[in-house]
Amino acid sequence: MLTKERLKEQIDKFPEEFSIDELVEKLILIEKIETGNKQSENGEIISESEMAKWFE
Repeated sequence: MLTKERLKEQIDKFPEEFSIDELVEKLILIEKIETGNKQSENGEIISESEMAKWFE
C-alpha cells in the first residue's frame, strides 16, 4: 500500500505541470513494484526453470 510520505516524495519529483494521467500511471507503477518486492521478501516467487516449464 502507498503511504502519504511516498506519495509526497513522488509528487515532488514531478514537473510544475503534469496531467492526472501521468500521476496515476506513476502511482500504479510504484504500487506494482512495492507489491513485487513484498512477494519476493515473502518467498512468493517462481524460479526461471519453473516458469520455463509452465510456458511449455
